[in-house]
Amino acid sequence: MSSFSSSQIAQGVALVAVSLSVGYALGASSFRTTSASPPPKQPEPPTEETEEEESGSEDEEDVADGDLTQVKPGMFEECKLVLVVRTDLKMTTGKIAAQCGHATLACYKSLMKVNPQLVQHWERTGQAKIALKATSEDELLELEAIAKSLNLCARSIQDAGRTQIAAGSRTVLGIGPGPVRLVNEVTGRLRLL
Repeated sequence: MSSFSSSQIAQGVALVAVSLSVGYALGASSFRTTSASPPPKQPEPPTEETEEEESGSEDEEDVADGDLTQVKPGMFEECKLVLVVRTDLKMTTGKIAAQCGHATLACYKSLMKVNPQLVQHWERTGQAKIALKATSEDELLELEAIAKSLNLCARSIQDAGRTQIAAGSRTVLGIGPGPVRLVNEVTGRLRLL
């Protein structure tokens, strides 16, 4: 009976892990290209905003979207969603969490309509979400314009003004999901929240 060294065992485990990862990626890619297209979506009935929803609409876009269909990450390329939070508003932790939730959902819904493959890739690569700091509304608007010029999804959230923040204040900017290298071109200089 032969014994294996710990380095041989580690190499074997690494080979199995890589093989499984490649197989999964190829299978997921193959499934995506061979599966039938989803049925057309029926228009959703309009809903009334409930009292618990504190966020205003992100419909007021100051900057037109780029071509969101153009962002296509490589097979093993990581993607992330960045949430840029205004620190000058002095929001509580709970308020920040709620506003980040609104921004995440706004980005997700926008991309699912025009680039669902990118959203699926982000989901398969771990759904990374990073919270960063901005110091003013002007900084949010500048970041939004840069992101959209790179064909990234960018959605700013305007508060409804029911609790801590004045109505119409931009609180959080969601950028992505998108390839890490591309998102970092917009937010690479910002600090973690």
